[in-house]
Amino acid sequence: MNEKALEVFHGGGASVERIGNYGLVKLPSYLIEDCTHWAPRSIVYDSRNPNDDYVAEPNRVGFTTFGGCINVIDTATRQLRRATKKDCGEIARVCDCLDEISVVTRAVNSTDAPGGTQSVHNLEAILSNTGKHIFLGADSARALQVMTELAAACVGGKEAFERRPILTTTVCPLSPLTLPPNTCEVIMESATLGVGILVMPMALSGGTTTATLAGTLAIHNAEVLGSMVLAQLMKKGLPCTYGSTSTILDLRFATTAVGAPEYGMINASIAKLAQYYKLPSFVGGGASDSKEPDNQVGYEFTLSTTLSALAGANIIFGSGVLEQGLTIDYAKLIMDAEMIRMIQTATRGVTISDETLAFDVIHEVGPGGAYISHDHTFSSMRSQSQAELFDRRSRSNWMKKTGGEAITERAYKAAAKIIEEHQPHPLPDGAVEIMREMVEEFVKEQEGGQVNPLAA
Repeated sequence: MNEKALEVFHGGGASVERIGNYGLVKLPSYLIEDCTHWAPRSIVYDSRNPNDDYVAEPNRVGFTTFGGCINVIDTATRQLRRATKKDCGEIARVCDCLDEISVVTRAVNSTDAPGGTQSVHNLEAILSNTGKHIFLGADSARALQVMTELAAACVGGKEAFERRPILTTTVCPLSPLTLPPNTCEVIMESATLGVGILVMPMALSGGTTTATLAGTLAIHNAEVLGSMVLAQLMKKGLPCTYGSTSTILDLRFATTAVGAPEYGMINASIAKLAQYYKLPSFVGGGASDSKEPDNQVGYEFTLSTTLSALAGANIIFGSGVLEQGLTIDYAKLIMDAEMIRMIQTATRGVTISDETLAFDVIHEVGPGGAYISHDHTFSSMRSQSQAELFDRRSRSNWMKKTGGEAITERAYKAAAKIIEEHQPHPLPDGAVEIMREMVEEFVKEQEGGQVNPLAA
């Protein structure tokens, strides 16, 4: 129970009842309506590189990776291993290079860093490898303070960060219907610092919520609104993003099924709920339960991503992930980026205009004529989708070009090339050293003076 949070809720007009170690908060409808009205309806997610700013506005659909994985498929060995701080940075570098990735999350945790400091280590690694906006959870309110200082060091100082915050704090309610003390602390600290929040419940249908999807959505919605009300009562107008990582608990295997059709159904519904409240959305799509980048991956990615995209979700996260959200795979990330382009083409639909109907060209060519050599074809051909990794060649040309190499192998090689060659937006002079010193001091603070080698 977080006493300060209960006081904030009570001061805003909520009913607060203390029951044992818990505080039961009931939000009146007018308070929810006021707070959703105070929150911005569109958000500019500022980036270190202004060219990468992402505007969340109605029907604009962007993409990013899954977040918080603990494993990675190594690009060199193709073997599963624990993710490290180095991986956290290298995946961010790949995301920085991919135009299809709109914003950056911490795709994997720095599992080689001690608990309580991982979020700070994660941010240091990510800031060094991308100029895009960053979504990242904080281990604690204190960790968030250090994280904002790290981000400020990379944009020219505190005032520059306040003008263009390049970081959004991810907060996770605990289903069902619980805001843990630490979550409340991070929400309130984010509001104090002026850092926007992304509220990401993980309501598991059949596990932590009802086995019916409608009931799951109701619980999920209450958890988001409760978090957002706390944030708005702390700082009116704080940017709040309506998020979701909810899905079903597969009761046969007791696994979190992110490849199930219900995953897409739930997250498409969440996107519509966000639109109802006129809030930007950040929902799941594209994750897979497969353990390797196989055919199952492609089917599951396309199913859930297309549903969320057609629902108009502002950001869809899930690229690159395998194994119920536990493992990031570079090949899947590269292949997913290619599929994202295809989905973006499909969801744009068919443009109808005098130019695209081209009646004058149809009359000119006439019955039985040839369009392939007409000027109109040459001027319009670049509007077609273009495959780079996916192959549309004839079999003989495919063999000449690739030697029959599997798409996954070509994807791993593409990722390795990006890691080696891509140069992200440069950091200000001295920022790397400043960040390293900050991380070292934070680790000493958390570990009672014992410096972790990762911070050195």
